[in-house]
Amino acid sequence: MMTDRDPLQSFPRERLMKGPTPIQRLARLEEVLGERSRGVSIWAKRDDLMELGGGGNKLRKLEFLLGQAKAEGCDTLVVTGGVQSNFARLAAAACARSGLACELVLAQMVPRTTEIYQDNGNVLLDRLFGASVHILDPDEDAGAYARRRVDEIAETRRRALLAPLGGSTTIGCLGYVDCAFELARQSAETGVAFEQIIIPNGSGGMHAGLAAGVVVAGSHPSRIAAYTVLSPADKCLLATADKVNAVLERLASDARVTADDLRISSAQLGEGYGMPTSGMIDAVELLARSEGLLVDPVYGGKALAGLLSDVESGAIAPQSNVLFIMTGGSPGLYAYADVLTSK
Repeated sequence: MMTDRDPLQSFPRERLMKGPTPIQRLARLEEVLGERSRGVSIWAKRDDLMELGGGGNKLRKLEFLLGQAKAEGCDTLVVTGGVQSNFARLAAAACARSGLACELVLAQMVPRTTEIYQDNGNVLLDRLFGASVHILDPDEDAGAYARRRVDEIAETRRRALLAPLGGSTTIGCLGYVDCAFELARQSAETGVAFEQIIIPNGSGGMHAGLAAGVVVAGSHPSRIAAYTVLSPADKCLLATADKVNAVLERLASDARVTADDLRISSAQLGEGYGMPTSGMIDAVELLARSEGLLVDPVYGGKALAGLLSDVESGAIAPQSNVLFIMTGGSPGLYAYADVLTSK
């Protein structure tokens, strides 16, 4: 069980957020669904509502990653990700706020070569925030390129911290341990118990941090239902379980999980990372037209599609409370304008 002592206090942290993000009920969405909602109360944790860099869940990770960078005497953050990486955008904004240089090494992870995909959305904002942007050719290794840049920076008597895909290092995952504690407090304050928490799983850091936080708080990680957007569920389960255990170890917890303790579905993956699906498009449009809210097409849109499918099928228990974590990433919608306006 969680004690009064905050296990995160000993970790360096650069504050990028102001207080907890709100939770709101999506009553209009429930109304539009009608009988299809089966009486499920659908709530949203608004991690898209953060003031820095256009908002989004990666700021939670960056609080601890930038804390680590400054504690280690780094003046530069080198980040890897896909061309339309939300993490890269927020890293650029966080570095601008914190006075660090930022280099983004962006790989061609999605087979989309349109001009709006390569130059609009997050890429436009990356440059606006002042980051040095390296967009690689399809056959280039982003990890090797980034490590080389760290070495080259060291040769100039500067020091860089390498932040890999999604910022999902053990330190980065601590941001969502904190979110798990935040959710527990909000649930206690409102008296609303969430039987399920719905999230996307890409690089696994968000899921790992939440699961570790839930375990430390004395609950079971199967409350979290994730939809993989990057890799098949079997591979994702093993990788995420390893991350959860690494975080628990870093928190000096004796608890451990196995892949069987986690819930990850490939039902919304489609053809792969960043590839649109009809379910995603329908979910993005439904939330926009019922609530006036935006979810991104790569992560949140697919997780929301999974939530809606499970509500309608009864996989999410009728009359229960389900929480959807809105991870942000709305700038990515502009990179998919050709898909979202084609219907």
